[in-house]
Amino acid sequence: MIGGDIVSKSSSPFDYFPEDCISNIISFTNPRDACVAATVSKTFESAAKSDIIWEKFIPAEYESLIPPSRVFSSKKKFYFSLCNDPLLIDDGKKSIWLEKSSGKRCIMLSPLNDFSIAWGDDPRYWQWIPFPESRFEKVAELVFVCWFDFRGRANSGVLSPRTRYSAYIVFKKGDEFYGFTNKAIKAVVGIVGQEPSRRDICFDYDDDVDARFPRGERGMRHLVKPEERNDGWMEIELGEFFNEGGLVNSDDIEMGVLETSRLDGKYGLIIQGIEIRPANIQ
Repeated sequence: MIGGDIVSKSSSPFDYFPEDCISNIISFTNPRDACVAATVSKTFESAAKSDIIWEKFIPAEYESLIPPSRVFSSKKKFYFSLCNDPLLIDDGKKSIWLEKSSGKRCIMLSPLNDFSIAWGDDPRYWQWIPFPESRFEKVAELVFVCWFDFRGRANSGVLSPRTRYSAYIVFKKGDEFYGFTNKAIKAVVGIVGQEPSRRDICFDYDDDVDARFPRGERGMRHLVKPEERNDGWMEIELGEFFNEGGLVNSDDIEMGVLETSRLDGKYGLIIQGIEIRPANIQ
């Protein structure tokens, strides 16, 4: 009961607040909570649509990246466009978007983005080919190498501060794919100058093969295995890091994938890029 009136089950005590006040309160939460708040009552549903809320979830610099031809009827629609339709920047070498539930910034780096790839500029070993299913104009196709060394770098200023991130390599297996089945590949991810995250990954794990490594190495269970994405590509988590700063206090992030010990032939790996997005905190 409020002021002598009985509040129905379909209403909330906050419904007596001005709608702008409710919108301001919701704007201090996150996109997920804003969507939950919209289910509280009709008043909350209306308040949760306010541009006051969704404008706070949109990074200021992202607005300047939208072509003038694209017009949105509300900041909420603009926000979800940034979640569902990644933007290409830096001459098409980077793809950025927002994580839908949190509004955290995400990025995918094309191998053309100044990656360090052993023999990457020699078409006998690597080729840069157009690929219709890629968000980038070209992808990296491994023709043949024994020494597999693939490294990338990004600046943490493009990411959200005070956030734990995971890095993933996004790839496909070509029609002729060889040299990666049940093979441990070293993965390293971390802030430059800090102790990195290290793990062993496997691009092609065969559950039916009882594979064993040479004496002194661990078995197959510790390997991080690929998972299929919704876009039809495969991904493997390379490691995690914590991004402390923002645009002002930024650091360089290094990511590497390498196998340089056995030196057996490898080919048929197609790499779209390395994706960085908020870690799945259990």
